[in-house]
Amino acid sequence: MHVNGTGRIPPWLGDAALAGGLVVTVLTLAPPADTGLTVTLAAVAAGAAMLRRRYPEQVLTVATAVVVLTLLTGTPAAGLFIALGALNYSTALYSRRRRPWFYAATVWVAIVTAGTIMSGAAWWTSDQWALFAFIFGGAGAGDSTRMRRAYIAEVTERARQAEQTREEEARRRVMDERLRIARELHDVVAHHIAVISVHAGAAGHVLRNDPEKVWPVLGHIRQAADTVLDEIKSVIGVLRDPGELPATEPTSGLDRLPGMLAGLEAMGFEVRHRQTGTPRPLPAVVDLAAYRIVQEALTNAHRYGDGSADLDLTYTDGEVTIEVVNRVARYRGRSGSGFGLLGMRERAAVAHGAVTAGPVSGGRFRVHAVLPAAENGLSWNDEPTELTPTTAEGR
Repeated sequence: MHVNGTGRIPPWLGDAALAGGLVVTVLTLAPPADTGLTVTLAAVAAGAAMLRRRYPEQVLTVATAVVVLTLLTGTPAAGLFIALGALNYSTALYSRRRRPWFYAATVWVAIVTAGTIMSGAAWWTSDQWALFAFIFGGAGAGDSTRMRRAYIAEVTERARQAEQTREEEARRRVMDERLRIARELHDVVAHHIAVISVHAGAAGHVLRNDPEKVWPVLGHIRQAADTVLDEIKSVIGVLRDPGELPATEPTSGLDRLPGMLAGLEAMGFEVRHRQTGTPRPLPAVVDLAAYRIVQEALTNAHRYGDGSADLDLTYTDGEVTIEVVNRVARYRGRSGSGFGLLGMRERAAVAHGAVTAGPVSGGRFRVHAVLPAAENGLSWNDEPTELTPTTAEGR
């Protein structure tokens, strides 16, 4: 027997089998002398079976009308009574209107009324109750099958949605981790690569004019390179760890700001640092975001500025404000990728803060960040707030 990919018999094949069974029943129970009537009833039964899925209500109505007509005219049509049970099943199963018991009651009342009118017998006879059980049994079986199929479909859909949700969550976690690693590499590596680049340029100049002073410069280059290697090893170690990824990022914060400023000063970059308000411990997310924003802003100022920058840190009751302003050199070679500013905005968004960056009057560039100073349930798993757009590019 042919089956489809789900292991079920195709609907048309089941309908054809039902039609054949009803035709045989009608031919068997019909009067042997009335060939025309037999063929007509057999055609009605076969057509009803083939159309019961697409037009369940209409087919049931036509079949009921034919049975009532045969009863009123005294024409034997016992085979169609069997068809009515199957058609009530189909109506309960396939009808868009969920009224199986109404249809069954209508069919039963119509047939009982017609039979009582013609025979004059009482309507509560055993034959009438047998017909009641046959018609309502078909409707009940169809309604039960419909509810079971609906339940299976709902469970299947829920399982599909749950699997899709798990896959989307897994993809989201992978993307979040990729962004975190890329952000951390850029924040740390780009800063120290910039240090190496500046010192390498200075080394060439010192080597030509005063070779004895080149060794401290080379020492700074080596120190920056070692720091980059350590950071890269740390990230690679996390990626190679077969266990669960850590939920926290490296513990950098504004407590490391003096060391950063000292390193920049050693390179000849002047940072005029001003602090307003009383410093206080910040949430880990905010502390790291503040440090990385300052680091990226000063790195950009070093690369594209005129050799100095102003750094203002302001502590208030609920916020910490960062502002870095520097003059932009007329020409510093080609512009950057823009990932630095994007990284600053992402850092601020994770901390539920905001960053704006762009040119201001006097040929200067300004980075302004506002971060919350309170905990407020911040964690690395928080969804970022909407990123503040920036008009600056290439830094």
